[in-house]
Amino acid sequence: MGEVISLNDIHRAFIMGGQRFEALKGVSFRVAEGEFVAIMGASGSGKSTCMNILGCLDHPTSGDYLLDGLDVGRIAPDQLAAIRNRKLGFVFQGFNLLARTPAVENVELPLVYAGIPARERRRRALAALEQVSLAGKENNHSSQLSGGQQQRVAIARALVNEPAVILADEPTGNLDSATSEEIMALFTDLNRSGITIIMVTHEADVAACAGRRITFRDGLIIGDSQTSQTD
Repeated sequence: MGEVISLNDIHRAFIMGGQRFEALKGVSFRVAEGEFVAIMGASGSGKSTCMNILGCLDHPTSGDYLLDGLDVGRIAPDQLAAIRNRKLGFVFQGFNLLARTPAVENVELPLVYAGIPARERRRRALAALEQVSLAGKENNHSSQLSGGQQQRVAIARALVNEPAVILADEPTGNLDSATSEEIMALFTDLNRSGITIIMVTHEADVAACAGRRITFRDGLIIGDSQTSQTD
């Protein structure tokens, strides 16, 4: 299996109130194709800053980031959005769906940005909804869907471009425990089908669904280990 993520000595510093604050202090790790990685850490540990860099939403102050073989630091800003849309799928705690838009059109959005023709967009969006067990719900708006169903729409949207990596930021944070288990079972199934997933979570039981756990503290990685998954 090839590497889809390679971070090498990543530093990220911010100037706050005239003071320099180093959110990441030399972070290095690699993620192979097909891995399921949970990133954990307390608030202020650096995990969210790392996730923003992985998502090409922020740039490191120094260090190298390779995404599916591309050196992100050498990509022009106007090209970066296209790379992000093609290589990454995003799942957020708050779903981030367009409220008055049918599920299928929410799923199509990355394909619209990619310039895919309408008929092909619809075909792929319907297939992605079927992949997350939402066939028949394609014309429902967000208000007609449960929280778990809305998150499934968001996962379908993340899948539709067949990205190299899905980045999930607290994907169960707005869900009750039973629905959280359903969503994590879906992520597990998707990972078993070969999809690479990196997930930020503060919940140990959610992180236990991943095959690997990376723990941050004070801008550094203090743990990187395989987890014992249960079927």
